[in-house]
Formats: sequence, C-alpha cells, structure tokens
Amino acid sequence: MQMSSPAGRNPIDDNRQGLIGKPLDRVDGHLKVTGQATYAYEYTEAGPPLYGFVVTSTTGKGRIRNIDSRAAERLSGVKLVMTWRDMPQQGKKEVGAAPQLVDDKILHFGQPVALVVAESFEAARAGAALVQVDYEPVHGVYDLAAARPAARMPRPGLQPPDSTLGDFDQAFAGAPVRVDQTWTTPHQSHAMMEPHATLAVWHGDQLTLYTSNQMLTQAQATIAHTFLVDPSQVRVVSRYIGGGFGAKLQVQADAILAATAARRLQRPVKLALTRQQVFHVTTHRSATIQRVRLAADQHGHLLAIAHESWSGNTEGENSYEAAATQTRALYAAPDRKTAHRLSTLDLPVAAAMRAPGEAVGLLALECAMDELAEKLGLDPVELRRRNEPTQDPERHVPYSVRQLIPCMDEGARRFGWDRRKVKPGQVRDGRWLVGLGMAAAIRSNFLRPSHALARIDADGVVTVKMAMTDIGTGSYTVFTQIAAEMLGVPPHRVKMLLGDTEFPAAAGSGGSFGAASGGSAAFEACEALRQKLIALAGYDPDKAIFANGMVSDAGQSRSLASLAGAEGVEATGDIGPGETGKAFSQHAFGAHFVEVGVDTDTGEIRVRRMLSVFAAGRILNEKTARSQALGGMTFGIGAALMEDAAPDLQTGVFSNHDLAQYHVPAHADVPPLEVVFLPEVDDKANPLKIKGIGELGICGAGAAVANAVYNACGVRVRDYPVTLDKLLPHLPAQA
Repeated sequence: MQMSSPAGRNPIDDNRQGLIGKPLDRVDGHLKVTGQATYAYEYTEAGPPLYGFVVTSTTGKGRIRNIDSRAAERLSGVKLVMTWRDMPQQGKKEVGAAPQLVDDKILHFGQPVALVVAESFEAARAGAALVQVDYEPVHGVYDLAAARPAARMPRPGLQPPDSTLGDFDQAFAGAPVRVDQTWTTPHQSHAMMEPHATLAVWHGDQLTLYTSNQMLTQAQATIAHTFLVDPSQVRVVSRYIGGGFGAKLQVQADAILAATAARRLQRPVKLALTRQQVFHVTTHRSATIQRVRLAADQHGHLLAIAHESWSGNTEGENSYEAAATQTRALYAAPDRKTAHRLSTLDLPVAAAMRAPGEAVGLLALECAMDELAEKLGLDPVELRRRNEPTQDPERHVPYSVRQLIPCMDEGARRFGWDRRKVKPGQVRDGRWLVGLGMAAAIRSNFLRPSHALARIDADGVVTVKMAMTDIGTGSYTVFTQIAAEMLGVPPHRVKMLLGDTEFPAAAGSGGSFGAASGGSAAFEACEALRQKLIALAGYDPDKAIFANGMVSDAGQSRSLASLAGAEGVEATGDIGPGETGKAFSQHAFGAHFVEVGVDTDTGEIRVRRMLSVFAAGRILNEKTARSQALGGMTFGIGAALMEDAAPDLQTGVFSNHDLAQYHVPAHADVPPLEVVFLPEVDDKANPLKIKGIGELGICGAGAAVANAVYNACGVRVRDYPVTLDKLLPHLPAQA
C-alpha cells in the first residue's frame, strides 16, 4: 500500500484493548537483563571462530610504501595477515559497494591497512602490533575553516542543497532590525554502547553475517555489491543492537573484512572494533560553519531569512550536514535563502548522526532567533508566535499537522516562563548566575518502503516477521502492541521476529522512520490477516470484533486458534510513501525550556531544569516514547556543553578518541528531565497516524541550553560546545 490519501478510521483508532499508548514494559527486557539477548559479538551458532584485529593507518594522508607482516605471520596462533595486495576483486563504491583495503592510498588517519586473523583475540591483537607499515605522508587538510574557500555545492540528496525564494539580499539590506552572525559546531562521534562487530560465516557460496547494523535490507545489498554476488547469497542477522545513532546505517569495515577472511580461510571469523578504532574506522558527524541572517520589521515579523552552512567530508564523499534544511519550514518570511557547501577534508568519513541537519542547524537558527528577540525587545516565545506560517513557506503546501504554538504555550505555562528576567545576569543563587532559555524543535517526518508477514497458528500465537531492527528504541515492544491490538490477543501471545534478512524486507531503524515504516507494514499484514480470518468465520467485515483471542459478530464467536487450524493462516502487508508526502509538509514539532546555573568563579555550567513539550502524532507506547525524548534531550545537553571530537590539525587524528576524553553527558550532568506529549494524530503520515520521536528530542535542545546560558550571565558563545574557557574571559564584567 502506498500512502496516497489520508488514513481512515481503523482498529488502532478504536483501541478496544487499550494497548496503543499503554506504557508496556519492553517485551525484550527480560532477555536483555538476563544476558540472553544476543548481540553481534556473542553469536556461537557457527562453532569456534577465528578472531580478527584491524591494523589502522597512523598517518593522516599519503600512501603506503611497504607493509612488513613477517613477524606477525610467525606469531603462534596467527592464521592470516591480509593487506590490499591480498584482497579479492570487490565491487565499486559508485555502485553501492563498501570495498576495503582497496589500494595503497591513505585518505585519513585510522584507515584500515591490514587485518590479522588468529586463533584468539589476544593473538590477533598481538599480531597486529607486529605489523610494520612504512608510509609516505603528504600534507593533509584537517581544518574546516581552512578548507572553506574551496568548498563546492554537493550533489542533491533527499532535498536540493540550495533554495531561494524572493530577493533575500534586497529585503535584508532594507530591514530595520537585523541579525547576522556565524556559529560553529564541532565534529561529533556517536559513542554508542556496542562497538561495531561482526561474525562472518560462509557455507559454500552462501554468506551469513551476524553483525551490528541498523538497516539490514540495505546492508544485504551493499554486501552483495561488494562481493559481486546476488543478494540472495547474503543473509544479514542483527537481532539486538546496542545503539547506533546513525553510525551503523552503513556497512563498515568490520563486516567486509571479516567476511573476506572467513571466505579465504573457510572458517568463521569474528571481528570487533576497539572503542578507539570506532572513532576513525567508522563515521562521525561533520563540523559545521553556519551563517544565519534574519531581518524583521519593528513589530517582529520576519522579512527575510538566510541560512548558509559549510561542512566537510573525505575525498570522494558527497554526504553533507544539511544544517539549513529545517529553516525552510520553520518560520514564515517572504524572502528566503538556504545553501549548503561541502569541503574536502582528510578526515574519516562524515555521515548521519542522530537528527542529521536539524541537530546542529537549530543550534544556530534558534540562537539567532533569541538574539533577534532581544534586539526587538520581544519575548522569544512571542517572536516565534508572530512568525507562525499558515503553510510551508517554501513548498507552498499545507502542513499535515502543526502544533508548534501549542507546544510553546504548554511548555511556557508548565515551566514558569513568565518569571524569566529579560535582562541577563539578574538572578543569583549564591555564586551561581541563573538563567532561562527556550528553543523550538522541528524534525521532518518520513515513511520508507517496508514489508511484513503476520501468521496465526493452531495454538493461537500470532507471529510477525520483518527485517526490521531494534537499536534499543523499543521496536519489538511497539510492534507487539500493534499486532496484539489489531488481532485482539494479549501481548504475550505475540511473537515478534526481527533483525534477519530472511524475513520480509523493511526500512530498518534510522531517520525516525522505523516505527512508522515497520509498524505500518505490520499493521497492513495484520489487517490482511484479520480479513482472512473474518472470511473463514463467515462474518461481516464491518461488524466483526477481535478481542480475547476471539473474533465475534452478532453474538457469535470463533477462536482465532480454531480458525487457524492445523496449517495456520498467514498474510503479508506492505507500506510505502505516496502522494500525501508530496501534498503535505510533514514534521514533528516541540519546544524546549531550560534553566541553567553559571558559576561566577569558574564558569562551570549546570543544567538545573529542563522541560520539553512535543507533538509527534499518536504515541504508541508512553514509556518508550518518553525514553526516546529523554535520550534526545540528553544528546542536546551534550552538544551544547561538551561534545567535541577534536582533530589534531597536524596529523588528522581525533585526539580524544575514547570515552575518557570524548565527553558525553553522565548522570551528574543531567537533572531530572520532564517530557510532555500533546495529543495528536496525523492521518496524512501513515495508517498508524504516528510520527518519529527518536530524533525530535535533540532538535533545538542544545540551543535552549545556550540561550539559557546567555540569560544567566550575558555571554553569547557561538562556538560550540559552550565550555567554561569561552565564558571566563567575559564573566568578571558580568559578575
């Protein structure tokens, strides 16, 4: 089914069992806390494996003169040392492959240059330390600011890199009130709990990869392209994933190298990247430089908006941080301009990280709005209210549902926003200066093609299969609730099978489209199964009711188990984007409110309170949805105050490439956070009428923190993260 018209009323709306929205505990929770949920490195089905360890480049750019692996090969237990000279033919990157150890060219520090395979992990690691690589280094460019003059327009992705409407330059030049500032955001690393890992097993010409990957159907195609085989020869299994945040959207070196070695040695090969290797071997979020210009009349109505962003990527890569994209849909203004430019940097590949685009773009735009509000003498909430569009300002189509103003109003009421002092530095708590800040949140809503199979057997158990993944977000749980509600069975009578490409192809987890895409496919499969069961019972489709494991009509009832019979009954369903995605501007919205304290002696910043209100369509599970929002808000605190993967500008190494030095928020950094969801259904989005939540929480959260810092102490920091060294030089005058 394509989503080409608004969804009508369906059993999810009726919610007869009350399962939709219920804060059901995670159905996989018991498996996880008892250690029975199998992660990529823990599979044992193939028998005793060999172990791989990756040797990575210690130069930032150049070429390999020579690799001496003799000492490693002589080490007891070592079975293979593989370099670019040993690699079999691989598919080209241009056709969707992910080739590794391609040639002697070094594009960045930490690039894989060899693989050592041994009988034990310890032997493989020791062997890797013995591999001697002689490099011919060349000058590399590791600084985005230095590379900015040579930036180019990237090729279009999901959206064009640039947009224009009207005459921005003329409108900006003639406006009475203007903001023109530049913000910078640093490189960031995903820092998920589970590192990238793979167990590769060949049975003849059939490859099975037990790996940690967010999008299995896409991974299957990538691996097939790489090994020049048909996708039917590749099975990818990823039943449980210990976090991804975008780092596991693509197939990484661990999968390709493990599979290559396993094929050559005819033994299973297990390979996990170390925490330090993850920072360089896999992807990260690019740094950005963003110029935002806002022009308004004296009443606070925006006349013109421009948002220009520069980001960087490795040679040959086209992915860019789409930081200005959300600016196209958030506020009304007749004259507009957005632009993205991409510089080549000799750093590891930059790609998607939680809320790519919006996460860093709103760090600039929402602080620019705060600066404009101050110039106008307007409350920041009121400024946003005055610039609420009646339709998408650039696409000129209606919004499916837009509740930004209700989110701001509810947040302001609950948070006590009316107590905010307009002039910074007016509230003290001992040696702490206390301030309040707010920001809007927006995250585009997507739907991706997905398929599912639903089956009921003679024991009355409903089984749903799809190649969807759960990266810790609760996919198993919300899909169980959908199936249970649709077929009128208790959740414990649903068996949800995910994470295997032997199941129907699905979108996977990413872009906040997982629940909508996979969940809608499950819904369609269950609806088709309902119709088959109704037909078997001979009931009226418009009157049949599913409840308590039965289907009933006009006082008659049949158990689902009896209708299934010995052979069982199954049905398939699918979903895909259609005309509603083109006819309506679809986004989830929210508003963040933050209170911070700034220590007048040290410049230390502490978030004291944070409340966020979201409108994100129907909520499938109150508990898992809240957890996703909390995670996003915590991400926003980290982006505002601490996250910074800092490249050494001489060598190209991320100098803080471990969790001791790459700082992410810990419990002590995060106060109790409050999350509020406004009632909403969006019948233009999908049959479930839901929207993505996983990334919405981070969008705008960091800007609210930065705006609160300014309100506390009067110091504007436009170079993220906002650290004490950037405040201290200015604090004495304020304090």
